[in-house]
Amino acid sequence: MAAPNLSGLARLLVQHGRLLEADAEALQEAATSSKIPFIEQLVRSKKMTARSIAEFSSQAFGYPMLDLDQIDPGYVPQGALDNKVILSQRIVPLFKRGTAKIFIGISDITNIQAIEEVRFQTGLQVEPIVVEDPKLAAMIEKIVEASGANIKNMVMDVADLEITGGEEESQQDSGVNTDVDDAPVVKYIQKILLDAINCGASDIHFEPYEKFYRIRYRQDGMLREIAQPPLAFKEKIASRIKVISKLDISEKRVPQDGRMKLVLSKSRAIDFRVSTLPTLHGEKICMRILDPTSATLGIDALGYDPDQKELLLDAVRRPYGMVLVTGPTGSGKTVSLYTCLNILNSPDINISTAEDPAEINLAGINQVNVNEKAGLTFAAALKAFLRQDPDVIMVGEIRDYETADISIKAAQTGHMVFSTLHTNDAPTTLTRMLNMGVAPFNIASSVILITAQRLGRRLCPNCKAPIDIPEEALLDAGLTEADLDGSWTAYRAVGCDVCKGTGHKGRVGIYQVMPISDEINRIIMRNGNAIDIADQAKREGVRDLRQSALIKFKQGLISLEEVMAITNE
Repeated sequence: MAAPNLSGLARLLVQHGRLLEADAEALQEAATSSKIPFIEQLVRSKKMTARSIAEFSSQAFGYPMLDLDQIDPGYVPQGALDNKVILSQRIVPLFKRGTAKIFIGISDITNIQAIEEVRFQTGLQVEPIVVEDPKLAAMIEKIVEASGANIKNMVMDVADLEITGGEEESQQDSGVNTDVDDAPVVKYIQKILLDAINCGASDIHFEPYEKFYRIRYRQDGMLREIAQPPLAFKEKIASRIKVISKLDISEKRVPQDGRMKLVLSKSRAIDFRVSTLPTLHGEKICMRILDPTSATLGIDALGYDPDQKELLLDAVRRPYGMVLVTGPTGSGKTVSLYTCLNILNSPDINISTAEDPAEINLAGINQVNVNEKAGLTFAAALKAFLRQDPDVIMVGEIRDYETADISIKAAQTGHMVFSTLHTNDAPTTLTRMLNMGVAPFNIASSVILITAQRLGRRLCPNCKAPIDIPEEALLDAGLTEADLDGSWTAYRAVGCDVCKGTGHKGRVGIYQVMPISDEINRIIMRNGNAIDIADQAKREGVRDLRQSALIKFKQGLISLEEVMAITNE
């Protein structure tokens, strides 16, 4: 029987024989006189380790246990709890589920007052998760005291970061509109941007609703909620982002597009493409993260199979012709094009690009932003390029007959031309150009290669697990009997702390690389359709997207579910 003057965790440990009553009383008195929590005094005494205390509490109360070393403090829901509550009750908010539940990290599970305080403050259902006390203290210190976390391999502090508009003149207007230069909001936005870069997000969404405001990251192609700041902050956040993106903060009725730059160090800066959209409850803001390093990774990092890589390099190094990259929005077309341009980027070659807008700034390449309102269309930029002694031209997108016609003429007159189209696969790209009104002869005499691509979610190497899949399902997916030889293992997504429970970490490219052969040219000249072209490409050994995805599946890089989700049979 524990002494009546013992309380909380001390009483529980004595009752379960994990601590002597005399030791518990001495520790509780020492904690009281030192004005520190009992659990901290217990860890300091070394009578029990923080790990063993957490394991005991988890088993005794049936609550899950979590290693806080695997949690980035930047991922905790910002503003979910007042810092005073975090400090006084020795807890951290870990994540929220929808608008009804909040999960908190706590080392002393007997601290009912802390749980009730969180429930009172948030109005949410509280789910405790047991954590080790020293790690909890370290995270509390990071959350409360740090104004912002350092990004990996970066030395600069958030306070030293420079955020400017996308153009050079932004250096002159750092003091613009001081009424939205609210320090907490500024630091909060800086933190959100840094965390997005740190976790490899491609987009950030700031979304106002009637009763809450949320921020989401698109990571590995999937949107994930990372914070719910107070609803009252929505105007300040929108205004601050619009100021540094050189947008009109007084105009809230129409969409606006801008650009901003986050300077991380003297050698690295990240650009953001900013888009605002008026919604029922305020301005939704979407920021696309444009990291120049993604364009300089090299072709080996893109995920082409060896034979596909050789076909692409052979086409890129040709003296003239047209290479087309196709796929939906967000499939990595821009990075593929920039990678091709980087291969050719040398002092003896003149490269010009027309983009809407230029996403990544590349030294040595003349980049032009298309401006439809000013009359600078893709076609107008192309005409100007041809008077600029070009060797290589990149057109952001072929949208109409005029752009297609000038691009093809440039390819026919000794220039290398790169561009993109929005089509589902390589064969349909040729029929799309025919439908635009381009003559079959012009297509056959200019296009030398077409690449269709998708991005599949890569399985987390830390937690992926083997899975037995029935042969019928594998055959239905497109594998052959010869493929089922037992020389490879199928894997499934599981979820761990490294991948934040998603089962996926990063993405891998899936490609269909189709060189335009003489026989395909004959089909084009006969006004053949996409099915005829696809059949001929198959006879020539060109793998479609499903077959390329199945190779990645056999290599253990993606799951069968991902294969089915990103490709059509």
